[in-house]
Amino acid sequence: MSIRNTVKALIIKDNKILLNRCRDEKFGDYFSLPGGGQNKYETLHEAVVRECLEETGYHVKPVRLAALCETIFTNEESRKNHPNLAHRMYHVFICELLDSQQSTPTEKDAMQVGSEWVDISQLTATSDVRLFPMAVGENLQEILDGTAPVFLGSDYKD
Repeated sequence: MSIRNTVKALIIKDNKILLNRCRDEKFGDYFSLPGGGQNKYETLHEAVVRECLEETGYHVKPVRLAALCETIFTNEESRKNHPNLAHRMYHVFICELLDSQQSTPTEKDAMQVGSEWVDISQLTATSDVRLFPMAVGENLQEILDGTAPVFLGSDYKD
C-alpha cells in the first residue's frame, strides 16, 4: 500500500464556495471540494490547477496551503479492494478564480453530478449540507479565517 497525495481547492467568490455535487449509494447526496490525486512528477500546485479545470471547468491559481488532513482505512477488505484510496493525504489550498468564464469540465469524478456555487453560510458545523472530507466541513470557517495551515488530524475509517 502506498500513501496517495491528493489536493483540494477552496475557491471563494462573492461569499460562495465552488463545490462538486456528488451522489453515491453509500452516502446519498453530498458535496466535495474540487480536487484529486497528484500525478507522478507533478507539483501540488500543478495538481490543484489541473484537477479544478478537469472537474469544474474553471482556471484557478493556488494562493496558499490552508489545511492538511489524512484518511486511513482500517478495514482490510477496503484496503485490498481500493489500495490507492486506503491512505490519503489531503492538501487543501485556498485558490483564486482566474477567470469567471467556465469551460466544459473534461474529467469529472465518478460520483460527481455537477459543480455549483454554495453560500458559505450554508456550510456551518450544524448544517444539513454534508461536505467531504468531513474534517474540512467541520473546520471550514477556521480554515478560511486562518493565515497559517491547519493540521486537521487523522481520520480512521472502516
